[in-house]
Amino acid sequence: MRDYFSIFLALVGSFLFLYILLPITLILSFQILDLGSIIKALKDERVLNSLINSVTTATATMLLSLIFGVPLGYLLARKNFFGKNFVQSVVDLPIVIPHSVVGIMLLFTYSEAILDNYLGIISAMLFVSASFTVNSAREGFIAVEEKVEFVARTLGATKSKVFFTITLPLAMHSILTGAIMTWARAISEVGAILIVAYYPKTAQVLVMDYFNNYGLSTARPIAVLLILMSFTLFLILRRVASVKS
Repeated sequence: MRDYFSIFLALVGSFLFLYILLPITLILSFQILDLGSIIKALKDERVLNSLINSVTTATATMLLSLIFGVPLGYLLARKNFFGKNFVQSVVDLPIVIPHSVVGIMLLFTYSEAILDNYLGIISAMLFVSASFTVNSAREGFIAVEEKVEFVARTLGATKSKVFFTITLPLAMHSILTGAIMTWARAISEVGAILIVAYYPKTAQVLVMDYFNNYGLSTARPIAVLLILMSFTLFLILRRVASVKS
């Protein structure tokens, strides 16, 4: 018998898949017919510097989210304390705040310290993306059975040893997944960065700059380079995560 329900779900679900795939396929296909503009973009020092800026700041953001987000995720998973729901709400809040508002808040809070510098870019990226690491780490730690930790403690292991040798490795897949999503969200951020740190230019800001000043045809090659670079690095990170798990 045919599984008509699965066929129905596939037909409905394919709409969203095709909706995402179509613009990517069209812009890449069109750019293949205009390789000269890609070569020209690759020779543009501003484009190369912006791509480097995007990768380095997104990677720094991901590392910071791991350093500070994993401990917070563990506490939210394992401990019950007064104000826990409030803490969780604050962690989730950046996901729903408009990113232009994020930029204004950060600039108001830190002022000259983050204005038009790498620290400003990373600050904006971290604010909008760290939630993914915290929440993914929290879910990973929740999935680790506490009785496994208790057994290790009864055998004489300290809390820190249990955490680093048992809990953390078992939750690593979820943590790495959150880190990947943090990196992806960071490299896609534009609104907050435009307000906090228009300079030094990241690729996502440069695309808007070229589009506003020179039009679609000039911005398109940079957009394609950013798509290809992001997709390639995203696949590498996914591969690393799968190997670690």
